[in-house]
Amino acid sequence: MSKGRLEAFSDGMFGIFITIMVLELKVPHGDDWHALRPLAVPFLTYVLSFVMLGIYWNNHHHMLLMTERVNGKILWANLHLLFWLSLVTATTAWAGESGFAAVPTAVYGFVLLSAGVAYFVLARLIIAHEGPDSKLAEAFGRDVKGKISIVLYAIAIVLALVAPPWTAAVIYVLVALVWLVPDPRIERRLDS
Repeated sequence: MSKGRLEAFSDGMFGIFITIMVLELKVPHGDDWHALRPLAVPFLTYVLSFVMLGIYWNNHHHMLLMTERVNGKILWANLHLLFWLSLVTATTAWAGESGFAAVPTAVYGFVLLSAGVAYFVLARLIIAHEGPDSKLAEAFGRDVKGKISIVLYAIAIVLALVAPPWTAAVIYVLVALVWLVPDPRIERRLDS
């Protein structure tokens, strides 16, 4: 089965997620610099989530570049990933408006964790479909970076509930920084 419709549908969904997320940003009440102060945390949360969605879009794009064909399992796994990414918009608004309170920060992390697991599952299903000698299988290898990210999200969720929630936010930012550059394993494989 061709991957073209999967790519087009996914790209459209990423665009929708980002559009909905920016609509959650509020207009400042006032006309001076102080009017921006209450919007600082929601804006920073938006920036983090925008970067996260951009990372997923970029790596999803690169992963599909290395994919030759898809099947029904891959289609459902992709929908599973998109489901969790669609929740980033709501949890971004909640975490931002609450000033990164404990429960919203933990729920935000749970959504990021679930998206990370869904991405991992999608990659594994593509590799299983295309074979252990496929370009994607060679590029992903043992996927240490993906596994570490999932563990860090789990740690951050716990920290959000038992420590100052900003500690979880720092971990979310660290995971984003690790993934900010397109996956070099795939970049190298695409260039060869």
